[in-house]
Amino acid sequence: MLRQKYIIVETSKSEEDLPVCSPWSVCNKVDTYDTPRVERQCRCPSGQTCSASLTPSDGHTITDKNRQFKLCEPIKKLPKCRYFRDVTWTFITYPDNVTQQIMHCACPKNSVAYIIKRHAFQTEQGLGFQYSFACSPQSRLRCQRKEPCRLFTVKKRPQFEEVNTNTLCQCPHGHRCPRHHMDPGVIPGKTYTEDSIRTYSGYCM
Repeated sequence: MLRQKYIIVETSKSEEDLPVCSPWSVCNKVDTYDTPRVERQCRCPSGQTCSASLTPSDGHTITDKNRQFKLCEPIKKLPKCRYFRDVTWTFITYPDNVTQQIMHCACPKNSVAYIIKRHAFQTEQGLGFQYSFACSPQSRLRCQRKEPCRLFTVKKRPQFEEVNTNTLCQCPHGHRCPRHHMDPGVIPGKTYTEDSIRTYSGYCM
């Protein structure tokens, strides 16, 4: 039996320091891009353990591209989202850099989540933001000549790089789209210094 190798990113000193998860909150985020990484978000109530498995078939996982969102509750109890209409999850950032992600419904198979709304709110500590995401069918369009097939957004964080990937189109038969931002066929794009973000474009090879 193969042992799963991954890095655990501690957001608190101990399990007790983690906040208790509210209903349908993401308790662990598992990033399978490059070296798998588990980022702990909150602890499940009543002593229940939050899954840190790298397999998405544990009954507590919502998958989005190279990320797995682990929930305390079984995902079979989540309703199915409708394309473009329902909010699949909300992601909240608070002024003290604490984040929370709450699931509302599960996207249909072969969907991608995209941001539909950003809402700012004021607290005693300062300004926070709530981002709402909806589901879209994955693009089946064929890539045109000299058109990128995938975009990579790389954000430098204190302990690691966080990479988001967006597939834009399908490569022609016999060609493949780069899966990593350091692969051949990837060209560096814009740099956003204030947010520590750099973009890359991948082209069919």
